[in-house]
Amino acid sequence: MKAAICQPQMGKEALLGLLSAKSEGERAFVFDAAREARHRAFGNKVFLYGFLYLSTHCRNDCAFCQYRRSNSSLERYRKPLGEMLEAAGRLAADGVHLLDLTLGEDPYYVEPAGFHRLLELVSALKETTGLPIMVSPGVLSAEQLVRLREAGADWYACYQETHNRDLFTRLRLEQDYDRRKRTRLEAAGCGLLAEDGLLTGVGESAEDLADSILDMAREPLDQVRAMSYVPHESTFPSTAGDTLEERRAHELLAIAAMRLVMEDRLIPASLDVDGLEGLAMRLKAGANVVTSIVPSGCGLAGVASKDLDIENQRRSVAAVVRQLGVLGLEPALPGEYRAWVEQRRRGEER
Repeated sequence: MKAAICQPQMGKEALLGLLSAKSEGERAFVFDAAREARHRAFGNKVFLYGFLYLSTHCRNDCAFCQYRRSNSSLERYRKPLGEMLEAAGRLAADGVHLLDLTLGEDPYYVEPAGFHRLLELVSALKETTGLPIMVSPGVLSAEQLVRLREAGADWYACYQETHNRDLFTRLRLEQDYDRRKRTRLEAAGCGLLAEDGLLTGVGESAEDLADSILDMAREPLDQVRAMSYVPHESTFPSTAGDTLEERRAHELLAIAAMRLVMEDRLIPASLDVDGLEGLAMRLKAGANVVTSIVPSGCGLAGVASKDLDIENQRRSVAAVVRQLGVLGLEPALPGEYRAWVEQRRRGEER
């Protein structure tokens, strides 16, 4: 049975204080506290996620996504099974702890007539690598979620991006806020571990971030993420007056606040926004997972930045492990990650 919904221990006012930290000294205090919380829960161990972007086709028209349906200038792909298995095998050999299978809400895979294709890929990835599998296919039915779990999926990721309903309607055009949230709850209810996430730099206030973090803490989530918005020609401009540094500051404070409110959850540091160069700051903010490790030479895209640091091997396991060593951190053993997953699935406290 999954763990009970967490009741956050930190009140909204205290959380707003953390998220509103302005000076370098104030932020350093928040980040120090977040790292202490991480160490209590996980020691110096970090988990590594290999990233497999299966399809860049999508039926949605999210205002923040370069892969949105209306972007006709983008060259898209659907990777065949053989190429995905080859990339997955390389990631497994390099030592990742999980395979993150991501796709847009591509009708070819998520509509009922084609859903068997996604199930077959999940099953093949599990059989070939033996690694835990995370799937990020967008909104699915309760029946599809059960079938994903039966095919071998361990995780289901479905990001709200914001818990401000008005902002949600401006980000996820023509999508249902409650249906998206309900899908995550249904995933948790059928035995999948669940992840939610939010974007920073999309017009949110500190209060919006606080509300999002507290809402996440009340859900039966196992992983939560924050990621800076990266504008593209095909997406909306970032908030007026909002620089990359300001978006990044919001992201780092959100990571730290998540760690302090949800000490035992997994919190990613994504390579997708700033590449390897931005990894240290996210780990120093309290993250304990490195995501978007992508094998070079496989033609796979990133999400926020489709080619950043991929073909120069700076998103490799070896490059990440070197950076961890500089920070006094180390990759967990494969068995340690599996044990954590099984504990969460059984609803056990760490």
